[in-house]
Amino acid sequence: MTELVHLDVADGVATITLDSEHNRNALSRQLVTELRDHLAAAETDADAKVVVLRSAHRVFCSGADLSEAAEGGMEEGAQALVDLQRVIAVSAKPVIVVLAGPVRAGGLGLVGAADIVLAAESVTFALTEVRLALAPAVISLSLLPRLAPRAASDVFLTGRKFDAAEAAGIGLVTRVVADDSLDEALAEVLAELAKGYPQGFRETKALLNHDLVERLDRLGPEIAAQSARLFGSDEAREAMLAFLSRGR
Repeated sequence: MTELVHLDVADGVATITLDSEHNRNALSRQLVTELRDHLAAAETDADAKVVVLRSAHRVFCSGADLSEAAEGGMEEGAQALVDLQRVIAVSAKPVIVVLAGPVRAGGLGLVGAADIVLAAESVTFALTEVRLALAPAVISLSLLPRLAPRAASDVFLTGRKFDAAEAAGIGLVTRVVADDSLDEALAEVLAELAKGYPQGFRETKALLNHDLVERLDRLGPEIAAQSARLFGSDEAREAMLAFLSRGR
């Protein structure tokens, strides 16, 4: 089986790269499992002080794998995405998400759970769940604490596409840079983080993410069940099959 997520550790940085180009880094069972495993490996690697999550290709993440979702049985997948957000939030190491391309639906859960998010100015975002008879249920656990409430209502309900500048304005993205300056911006952030100590990172992240982790633990099982119920509904299955047929 071809690996869909790669882990490389160098110069104190664990770089995790999503590399599932055939489905635009959709959150398939394999990709989620490999991502979780690599995050766990980075957490225990003494040579890594910081974690960077990025994509090898144009699209960062297209959301749920609708081919798998249309087959049903999303209970495990929904809970796995809850767990993935928690792994990022409780990590003792700063987690930086670097966005060079579009992010859709479930992929925004990775963005919401991260500590620092750098985005190229051409990046676009969309929470398209309502257009598939779904709701951004599981990812709301990390997104709602980040987003301005009125903005959340707008982008959750309309499913519209919005740009990186707007994403920064509503609290989703930390910093927006020119497309050709993304690596330079990452290098600047990493240089600043290199001055920190592991204990400082661990204790500071515990302060920053206390409420988010509590929210994930308290609401996670209920929200995962809601998500699975929606994915299993006739209305959503019809919408997903129609979407998949248009893409063929």
